Amino acid sequence: MGRADASQPIIVSRDLTKRFGGRAGLTALDRISLDVREGEFVALLGPSGCGKSTFLRCLAGLEQPTEGELLFDGRPIQGPPQGLGIAFQRDALLDWFDVLQNVLLPAEFGGLRVRDHEPRARELLRMVGLQDFAHVYPSALSGGMRQRVAICRSLLLEPRLLLMDEPFGALDAMTRDQLNADLHRIWADRRMTTLFVTHSITEAVFLSTRVVVFSPRPGRVAENVVLDLPAHRTLALREEPEFLRYARGFRALFETMGLIHG
Repeated sequence: MGRADASQPIIVSRDLTKRFGGRAGLTALDRISLDVREGEFVALLGPSGCGKSTFLRCLAGLEQPTEGELLFDGRPIQGPPQGLGIAFQRDALLDWFDVLQNVLLPAEFGGLRVRDHEPRARELLRMVGLQDFAHVYPSALSGGMRQRVAICRSLLLEPRLLLMDEPFGALDAMTRDQLNADLHRIWADRRMTTLFVTHSITEAVFLSTRVVVFSPRPGRVAENVVLDLPAHRTLALREEPEFLRYARGFRALFETMGLIHG
């Protein structure tokens, strides 16, 4: 397994610690030090409760670190950074808006001219195969279709930083596979800096250029691995020896942590 190289980072985390409930409370993150370069796709992989989502919320400016330093583009994160896109496990679509209106919400919330962003919204829907559903309401969509809409919404304003917190975790396996392929194709085309939280070893290896493994709580960086895999990927990659080598390596790491048995 290769190690991450050092170049000018867009995200810098130095000894970031996050506690809930004061010094005697719960420590979710313990001295997280991590750099992320522009254009990377970094998967945050680890068990439930290890602080992956908390770290993402700190990056989004929704939580403040208890100790340490967290910078985006050289400046401390004190609120949602400019150029941020977010997608969560729950799609959070507005059921009284149609698909196109839901995708356009970031422009509306940002006080921008919504009409100016409609061509971009329609192009994103085309990229995920939903161009014919622009005026359909979310109640008529499957779970996978709803998540495609949520991804389009997160990409509307061409974010410099995309944060994704298990966006496919509640989907069936086949739909999840297809959305993995869709997301990787979009990232390969746009190259926006992406941090993606997942419990799935296969998903982490397929999507990312680098995998950062978090230990069980309190969350620490247990492994930081650059993946030497093709830039453009199809689902068939998961059957290739190099892919399987990475997957076995992460599985063995979780076995040493006592998280996988047998």
